[in-house]
Amino acid sequence: MTVAIIDYGSGNLRSAAKAFARAASDAGKDNVIVTSDAAEVARADRIVLPGVGAFADCRRGLDAVPGMVETLQRVVIEQKRPFLGICVGMQLMADAGFEHGETTGLGWISGNVVELKPEGVAPDGGGFRVPHMGWNELSFSGAAHPIFKGFATDSHVYFVHSYHLECANAAHRLATVTYGQTITAAVGRENMVGTQFHPEKSQGLGLQLISNFLSWSP
Repeated sequence: MTVAIIDYGSGNLRSAAKAFARAASDAGKDNVIVTSDAAEVARADRIVLPGVGAFADCRRGLDAVPGMVETLQRVVIEQKRPFLGICVGMQLMADAGFEHGETTGLGWISGNVVELKPEGVAPDGGGFRVPHMGWNELSFSGAAHPIFKGFATDSHVYFVHSYHLECANAAHRLATVTYGQTITAAVGRENMVGTQFHPEKSQGLGLQLISNFLSWSP
């Protein structure tokens, strides 16, 4: 099994690659590649799209890789291979992002990526700060998705972001967190999942999620 982590000039690739390599090794699988070659992605069994920074910058970076968007459309949407988007990689699954203007997304999850606008008083007595940075507790929407196997009801994961995906279809929202508002923490549809949080920075639970993704059969 080959897991392709896409390098398009945006993303915490080193940390992500190390986390996936560790989880794959623990599962007796060791073929994790970081690549900007669309042909390698086309041959991969599982695909990971990381991303940090602004939505528009990440979309431009993805578009700049020859054949990558077309390959993703073919292998993820048509051939139904397992796909995981992380942070802005998840946001790119949406219809559009509204950071510094409107930018078209991949259109895989109905909804838009909009600015966080938390309200009220934070636990420390001050206001909620943006970006939302740090550990937050997940709340699951309905029955837990297979990628959350082994997660408890008080599971905490690590976030760094100023925008989130507002799903048009509530069935696509797998998990949320509360931070002065309800924030989409994970989305999914068919063979696709995405996390707003960073599994590669979420310690043991993050490795558990990666391991679950590697063994997931949608």
